[in-house]
Amino acid sequence: MRIAQLAPLAESVPPKLYGGTERVVAWLVDELVELGHDVTLFASGDSRTKGKLHPVWPRALRLGRKGVDPNAACAVLLEAVARRAKDFDVIHAHIDWLPLPLLSRLGVPFLTTMHGRLDLPGLADVVREFPGAGFVSISEHQRVPLPEANWIATIQHGLPSHLFQSFDEGSYLAFLGRLTAEKGPEDAIRIARSVGKPLRIAAKIPRAETGYFKKKLEPHIDGRTVQLVGEVDDAKKQPFLANAAALLFPIDWPEPFGLVMIEAMACGTPVIAYRSGSVPEVVEDGVTGFIVENEDQAVRAVGELGRLDRRAVRARFEARFSASRMAREYERAYRDLIADAGMKKPDLRPGAQPSIP
Repeated sequence: MRIAQLAPLAESVPPKLYGGTERVVAWLVDELVELGHDVTLFASGDSRTKGKLHPVWPRALRLGRKGVDPNAACAVLLEAVARRAKDFDVIHAHIDWLPLPLLSRLGVPFLTTMHGRLDLPGLADVVREFPGAGFVSISEHQRVPLPEANWIATIQHGLPSHLFQSFDEGSYLAFLGRLTAEKGPEDAIRIARSVGKPLRIAAKIPRAETGYFKKKLEPHIDGRTVQLVGEVDDAKKQPFLANAAALLFPIDWPEPFGLVMIEAMACGTPVIAYRSGSVPEVVEDGVTGFIVENEDQAVRAVGELGRLDRRAVRARFEARFSASRMAREYERAYRDLIADAGMKKPDLRPGAQPSIP
C-alpha cells in the first residue's frame, strides 16, 4: 500500500527528547516499511525515518526558531497533503481534528488516531460534523466521552522490542513525564518518602507549569532523596527505567494510553499506577505491576514488589506491546478502509450497470 502519515510539527519524528505521539509515529512508519509498504511521512525536516520524508517545515517547532506561528506551519502541512493526496491509497493523520475538513474532501480513504484526551467541551460538535470520518482510539477508555464517533478500531501503542531491555533489580523509584499536577508528581514524592526510597524524576517542565513547579515541587527536590534529572532521550531513558525498582504513575486524569508504562515494562520494570483512564487496560495487576486507588495503597504496593518477576513483566510486554503488533493492526485497518471505499465507489465506465444494494 501507498500510505501517507501526517505527524505533528511540534517535535521531530522521532523527537529529540519529550514527545509521545511523535515517537509512536516513528515506530509505526518504520514497521510499516519493514512490512513492505511505501510510506511517506509528512513531518518536520529534522525528522528521521525508514520511509520517505516529505519535510513540510525546516525544524520541529518547539526546538526551532522562536516566534514561529504554529498555524502557519500547519497550513503548509495541509497544502502539501492536498497536492499529493492522489499519490496514496490511504492517509493516516495523527494531528487530531485539524485536517478533517480537507481529508473529507480529497476522495482518498483516511483515518485519524486520537492521541489525546477527549473529554473537552466542543469535541462532540466536531464529531457530528464529520460522521463519515474514521477514528482509531488508543484505549477503550479514551472513547468514553465520544461514544458517537465513528470508531473503527482500538489499537494500543507498541514499541520496538529491541529498544529497552534489562532485568536488573532497581534501587530507586522512577517518575517520568510532564511535571503537571494531573500526572501526580507530588503524590510520587510523598509515596517515595513514605517507603524510604529515593525518587528520581525525569521530566520536562512546561512553560505554563513553571509556577506550579517552583511552588509545589522544587522545595522537595534536594538532589539526594528526590532528584530531578530533566528530560531524557531514548538512550538515557533505558537505564533510567531499567535501574528503577518501579515506575510510579499516580495520575489524576483520564490518561488515553500512557506510553511510559510500556517503556517501563519493556525494561522488566513494574508499574505502580492509580486506577484512572487506560491504566486497567495496560497494567496487569499482580503481573506487570499494581493498580492502586490512593497513596496508602501505593505505599503498600512498593512493599509487594518482591512478588513480581521482572522477566515475566518483560514477557508480557513482548506479547502485548510490540511495534510489529501495532503495525499489523493498522495494516488491517488500512485494508478495511480501502476495501470499503472500493465498494462505495460507483463504476463510472461507459455502459456500466448501477450496483444494486
